[in-house]
Amino acid sequence: MNVYQNPVGRPAPAVNGVPAQQPAGGGSKKFKGKIDGLKVVFVVLLSAVAILLIALVIYMVGYKSDTPVISKVQADKYQAVFLNSADGQVYFGKLRDLNKQYYQLSDIYYVRVQTVQPDKNTTQTQQSISLAKLGNEIHGPQDVMYINKSSVMFWENLKEEGQVVCAVRDYQINTLKLSGVTKSDKCTAATATPTPTPTVKK
Repeated sequence: MNVYQNPVGRPAPAVNGVPAQQPAGGGSKKFKGKIDGLKVVFVVLLSAVAILLIALVIYMVGYKSDTPVISKVQADKYQAVFLNSADGQVYFGKLRDLNKQYYQLSDIYYVRVQTVQPDKNTTQTQQSISLAKLGNEIHGPQDVMYINKSSVMFWENLKEEGQVVCAVRDYQINTLKLSGVTKSDKCTAATATPTPTPTVKK
């Protein structure tokens, strides 16, 4: 009995007029199509995760960039906080970073400007400027303030020999009667009455 071997690349001959069926290959194509689809989904998911990770890194780096600024606050000194309000209000106190959105300011003072009525001899009004302690207002606020960071234009550390801190020390010594409060030597020298220089006779 002769067995017919089909050469590679040629169609199988017909047997009794009926064409021989080729080996089925459709199933393998469908399986390959599913694998290709899974690859596309995997690539899309991987790209989305990568984008999220990059965004998270950028956010964390941006948030950490704020840290060195607030770390410049000197805890042993007073700070001046300038608000971006219409009246340009300035508060003096102890500043610290409360959270991502708010600063906390305590031991607060501010400049009070009062208009002095002119006397009979002059018609020109004058202004009296003094340092006021927060807490004596009509609404009776506590001596702490929570300030939205977006409302702060800038802040500064104050020198011990500056006029504001010298006035604060005077208020604490004379009004609050706080023990252990001292003024710097430069404050004392600035407010002390100068001693007249003796005249040397020739």
